[in-house]
Amino acid sequence: MESPTKRLLDELPDARSVLVVCAHPDDESFGLGAALATLVESGSSTTVLCFTHGEASTLGADSGDLGRVRAGELAAAASELGVGHVDLLDYCDGRLAEEKLDELTVPIRRAAERAMVDLLLVFDEGGITGHPDHCRATEAGIAAARELDLPVLAWALPQRVTEVLNSEFSAGFVGRRDEEIDYFVSVERTRQFRAIDQHVSQATDNPVLGRRLELQGNREAFRWLSRPRGATMCQ
Repeated sequence: MESPTKRLLDELPDARSVLVVCAHPDDESFGLGAALATLVESGSSTTVLCFTHGEASTLGADSGDLGRVRAGELAAAASELGVGHVDLLDYCDGRLAEEKLDELTVPIRRAAERAMVDLLLVFDEGGITGHPDHCRATEAGIAAARELDLPVLAWALPQRVTEVLNSEFSAGFVGRRDEEIDYFVSVERTRQFRAIDQHVSQATDNPVLGRRLELQGNREAFRWLSRPRGATMCQ
């Protein structure tokens, strides 16, 4: 059950231009797909900045040049979601945490300034799955947003969802108590599912993804990592 002080919202925060900062191809769909589709349908311009080609994944190892395969999957998925522009960078998959933070903020600032962004969208602190690349991408997004004076909204998972996933799959998902979540949003997942289907190398044998989406149902959780000026928690 949700905290009685929370309310289910129909819309994400108003934003003219949104920049998604993520670590791997498929993060934009598996994690942020419903939010991205919702933003696009509300009229927001969207850009995805992805730091790596995801070449070190343990899934899809028989797909040939996995980095190239996943780049193609990202392009196809972004089209399904209605994303306006994708910046796919070439940092080493699995080693993003080794990169200096001030270097990682440079492409984020460039993308944000080019698209005249007024909102950054990232994975929650802890990277949702605990993956170091996810954590570093979020840290870089926060650091760049601080320099640009931009709000940062994080996609989060309720603790009740992560507890089930961690129990069933011996996983390391990072969840949030209801009081840590700023609000819940009702979503429609049709476009997200179409985008997920484009990531064939990663979605074909991925029972954790299916179970997570089942547990989430038609709701997504979000929390501010850096609030808009004058914003208060939704009550």
